[in-house]
Amino acid sequence: MIFLKNDYSKGAHESILKALERTNDEYNDGYGVDVHCERAAEIIRNEFACPGADVHFMPGGTVTNVTTLASFLRPHQAVVAPETGHICVHETGGVEATGHKIIHVASADGKIRPEDIEYQIRFHEDEHYVQPKAVYISDATETGRIYTKDELKALKETCEKHDMYLYMDGARLAVALTAEKNDLAKEDIAGLTDAFYIGGTKNGILFGEALVLVNDGFKDDFRFILKQKCGMMAKGWLMGVQFCQLFTDDLYWELGARANRTARMLEKGIREKGYTFCQDSDTNLLFPMFPDEMIPKLREKVMFEDWPYSKDGYSAIRLVTSFATEPEEVEGFLKMI
Repeated sequence: MIFLKNDYSKGAHESILKALERTNDEYNDGYGVDVHCERAAEIIRNEFACPGADVHFMPGGTVTNVTTLASFLRPHQAVVAPETGHICVHETGGVEATGHKIIHVASADGKIRPEDIEYQIRFHEDEHYVQPKAVYISDATETGRIYTKDELKALKETCEKHDMYLYMDGARLAVALTAEKNDLAKEDIAGLTDAFYIGGTKNGILFGEALVLVNDGFKDDFRFILKQKCGMMAKGWLMGVQFCQLFTDDLYWELGARANRTARMLEKGIREKGYTFCQDSDTNLLFPMFPDEMIPKLREKVMFEDWPYSKDGYSAIRLVTSFATEPEEVEGFLKMI
């Protein structure tokens, strides 16, 4: 089988496993206050040029999003998010289960824009509505698109104008910042958000995300909320070890770039064979359109996700490359179609 279903179903890069093996016989303090987490946090602060930030390690993206937004919002406040955002469609109402409404914004490319925020501010005008207080974005988005520096700057300015917080889901931050069209620098992320997280699960480690709290207002008592929302791991050092290795010799960025390279190879080959895409992508998520009769045959030899779009006897599927995708797998898929 050729695996193009997602970017987190293969274990970990070999250097990550070796780092875990090297430290396996150590005794470490628990709950993220060990030497490995402290070192990883300092590496991340240096990497993203945010020396005053707090860094917390959590096992997955959903608990990171739920915990962070719960810490941002008072009971009557809500978060504005694109309707394709992960918190809207893939987290089983996790944010809303904490008592905070998600205000959905229509978005074909998964991005949110200043005018979307302005509209929601005008619409939610008084105490009979929830109060929009935070904005959730993803880079890259769930449709594989990336934010430009000007777009992110405009969002931050709009949030500041309305005393709102800007939070970035960085599950696929590695592919976003190594994409061909990207113009955001690493330090821009910390400079233009109140908080963001660095995705490890979808970029070569066994599990773990690193939340970076830039805004000083969220630092006090965050560990209380982290524990309450079930995001604090007793063996937290396992994430510290992995993130230390991930940012050694630019491995994090190389793995993201590798996923992008194979995606571009795959995209080029599909186009050359005469097929189109239902939407453009800047990163490792691709959405080609194939004849309806071809898709069941593909499913016999390729693992992929269906995508909810069809037209004139063609349907879209979602293909995802990862740090582990080999060029030979891409070539095999292209020969198959």
